[in-house]
Amino acid sequence: MVGKIESTPQLNIFETPLTTFINLNHELCILANEIEWQFVESEFTGYYTDFGRPSIPIRKIVGLVLLRQIYNLSDEALIDRWIENPYWQYFCGEHNFQKIKPMDPTEFVKFRKRIGAEGAEKLFKLSIKLFGNEAKEKEVLVDSTVQEKNITYPTDSKLHHRIIKNVNKIADESGIKLRQTYKRISKQLLIDQRFRNHPKRKKKAHAAARKLKTIAGRLVRDVDRKMNDEQKTQYSERFDVFRQILKQKKTDKNKIYSLHELAVSCIAKGKEAKKFEFGNKTGIVLTKNGGIIVGALAFENNLYDGHTLEEHLSQTERLTGHRPKVGIVDRGYRGRKNIEGTEIISPKPPGKNATNYQKQKARKRFRARAGIEPIIGHIKHDHRMLRNYLKGAIGDKINTLIAAAAFNFKKKLNRIKVELLYIFIFNLEIIFSTKYFSLNNIRKKGLFQG
Repeated sequence: MVGKIESTPQLNIFETPLTTFINLNHELCILANEIEWQFVESEFTGYYTDFGRPSIPIRKIVGLVLLRQIYNLSDEALIDRWIENPYWQYFCGEHNFQKIKPMDPTEFVKFRKRIGAEGAEKLFKLSIKLFGNEAKEKEVLVDSTVQEKNITYPTDSKLHHRIIKNVNKIADESGIKLRQTYKRISKQLLIDQRFRNHPKRKKKAHAAARKLKTIAGRLVRDVDRKMNDEQKTQYSERFDVFRQILKQKKTDKNKIYSLHELAVSCIAKGKEAKKFEFGNKTGIVLTKNGGIIVGALAFENNLYDGHTLEEHLSQTERLTGHRPKVGIVDRGYRGRKNIEGTEIISPKPPGKNATNYQKQKARKRFRARAGIEPIIGHIKHDHRMLRNYLKGAIGDKINTLIAAAAFNFKKKLNRIKVELLYIFIFNLEIIFSTKYFSLNNIRKKGLFQG
């Protein structure tokens, strides 16, 4: 059942109202008043039933999810800091200062599972609505990046060692007695297979890697023989993964790179410092002049960039109610010229008959396109997209959408700060423009030295 925050709570002499000691002109307070919380509650009420124990109020948990992503905090760190920050409490709809934690950090996991990618897109749409018609520009910038998954750098030896540990765990759970567990031997072999490029270690390292694979295959076959039909059905999916890892070769496609994250892809973006990244491909759509993110999608497979444009443009139209006339992309998208009325432009040499005006216009467009690169860097480093800790392909989509929403909310917060600063400077100019506060009078009265 949906939990609600009382709009007019009863006064309590033992509780301290937040409005008595916080600055209501703080940027978070102003942003909280601009967000359509009624729209949020109406959109998210459908994810709850009409009976049962009341849940955490929608505004509170949505506010916590946004704060977590805006300020780049983990679930646990946000809950610990929330009780220290009265502005965060006001943003989440509290009327009185709270001295206890609002919920257990595991509630974030349950909420993300409850809303899924559809609910995360609603939060993203909420962030776009803050900018109104400014988000409906004719020209947009589109680029792709890699959202890396929280896995170790995959090697065959690491995967084989992980299979040995998993098979031993399954054997213990099923009560199967193995002739040998190889726990101590596999640990030493994992150490021996390192530094295989060194001439003096090459032979020993390759032998250790082959031995690890042999032991992993031996244990998989041994446990599979000793399991009954019920146990085979229970662990069939996991054993299929083990067998696929043991069969896969260096040149194979659709390889498995992690036992706990099967949807991870190996993506090469041509970076000199990092040749391969392991995660999912993510695309961002940015308005050319305003710098507002109006599209964000995570893709399960390593698609060609040009094949992602249709989904990007349809999502942008769905969220903003406006379809861009021009999409400016890099050369990784070449081959697509027009998608359902949207012109796709990528860098290319000017034509022989191009005028100087056309050359300058194209040059400005492609210089503007480069502006999406630092935006992607900010989303990654400031809003938790550098490494994705959410599980599965659905976790990739949710993290991408909420990170994009957090960027827009942070952009709005920065604009509010600038507006407050302008108001402060304007008031100072009014004060110092009066006769009493003229510069000569201040110096005569000794109010200002210098």
